[in-house]
Amino acid sequence: MSVFPAATRSAFAAAYPEEPLRLDHTLGSHPLLELEALATLGEALPAASTEYNRGDLPIGVSGKPAGNGLAIGKTIRTIATSGSWAVLKNIEQLPAYAQLLGDLLGELRHDIEPRTGAMQKLQGYIFVSSPAAVTPYHFDPEHNILLQLRGTKTMTVFPAGDARFAPDSVHEGYHTGGARELSWDDTFTSGGREFPLIPGQALFVPVMAPHFVRNGPAPSVSLSITWRSDWSYEEADARAFNGVLRRAGLRPQAPGRWPRRNRLKALGWRALRKVTPDR
Repeated sequence: MSVFPAATRSAFAAAYPEEPLRLDHTLGSHPLLELEALATLGEALPAASTEYNRGDLPIGVSGKPAGNGLAIGKTIRTIATSGSWAVLKNIEQLPAYAQLLGDLLGELRHDIEPRTGAMQKLQGYIFVSSPAAVTPYHFDPEHNILLQLRGTKTMTVFPAGDARFAPDSVHEGYHTGGARELSWDDTFTSGGREFPLIPGQALFVPVMAPHFVRNGPAPSVSLSITWRSDWSYEEADARAFNGVLRRAGLRPQAPGRWPRRNRLKALGWRALRKVTPDR
């Protein structure tokens, strides 16, 4: 049985890839996504695939926040009281989770590939958050659908490609090894769209759309299913090439958003990396 109802798939097809959109899903309670299963998953994943820290963070942070002093398993098992935020990255490293990810994204493949090209680098992330925890302001390079499974949260999403909310120089730095965290300014607030989520709802977030998340009054579990595309890789490589041009003293034009393509600059970056692979 499909996890995404027919009406949801139709709405997603109309919005993809540039319009954030709340969706419905029927994933519900799943044995792989119960707290004990997630704690076990966190203990099984490589250390580099887990991130967890205090949940009482401001919207804007500088660099990666400090840890919470607990192990990942204990962080998740005590999430109701640990005051933490945790993410399990690349859950597809375990076969059962890879199958779940493939099944979910397989339902949407026919709506995705005609617009942005082949689905690539399918990845899954699970977020486990304490009551009132904050995920600070940042962007991500993937197309992303976040499925809310337990508890509630509100994600505030800002326009992708708008230099007011994420300067071009920050994009360029990220695509050449920098951080994804963004500087926050309270004047940004009116430019964001709030999307409250309850279990059974999901949110599609466009590539590189800045956002932050506030958890509700109960522990939260969310599953992000993500993918890259021909289009997203071209945009990323064009950003990296612009960084080279900017360091040379030029003022390059930002890459165009979909349906514009960024092939020429992307090819320039790929050629440069072949000549200087340490970039």
